[in-house]
Amino acid sequence: MKSELMATSTHIRVLLVDDDVEIGELLARYLEKFGIACLAVTDGKAMRQQLARSSFDLILLDLMLPGEDGLSLLSSLRHDPKTRHIPILMLTARGECSDKVTGLELGADDYVVKPFDARELVARIYTVLRRSNNEPQARPATPNKEIIFNRRRLDCQSRQLTTMENKVIPLSNAEFRLLMAFIERPERVLSREQLLDIARGKSVDMFDRSIDLLVSRLRRKLDDDPSEPTMLKTVRGEGYMFTLQA
Repeated sequence: MKSELMATSTHIRVLLVDDDVEIGELLARYLEKFGIACLAVTDGKAMRQQLARSSFDLILLDLMLPGEDGLSLLSSLRHDPKTRHIPILMLTARGECSDKVTGLELGADDYVVKPFDARELVARIYTVLRRSNNEPQARPATPNKEIIFNRRRLDCQSRQLTTMENKVIPLSNAEFRLLMAFIERPERVLSREQLLDIARGKSVDMFDRSIDLLVSRLRRKLDDDPSEPTMLKTVRGEGYMFTLQA
């Protein structure tokens, strides 16, 4: 039977951060069959060295690492202007929901639980990259736009959110997509399913709770009181509505 995942001559560059050298070697050989060039490193120090000298399309980040763990690395990647927009796919042997939720809260784009099927990993890599690469084309009107609201300034080209005092507020890929979805649809009730499609796309293990977490994170970053939100309002039983404030 012909594989649904076809190899391509155009290489995607992926940085794998996993302390299991054998898994790194096996994954690199397997991903190569699908046009994915994978460079494997074993810790955060080596990860930063590679990011400083090369560019990558996606990072595969294991949570269980010696020294600085994956969640700490994920947080630092999302706070660094040079890496905050690189899609990140978590690899974890932990099945607990709390670990997945923490990773998503910190800005991961998706996750795969070990042991995983290699074909599933390839599919998820392509899905995350497709969502990331389609974002600029999906909104032709926004590249040079600057939006000012609630004493915040959103530069749609750099995807940078700042206060009026020029303090940078880091946004993950999913947070930016969700914020743009709200800004482009003010005073409209958007269901969790609609927001899930916009923020992450249809992914096997994604759930409505992810949107609640993203909204909660955005409220904190926008100083929107969660007990009485004035911008990101909860519409009970339906979803959320955004009120754009000057």
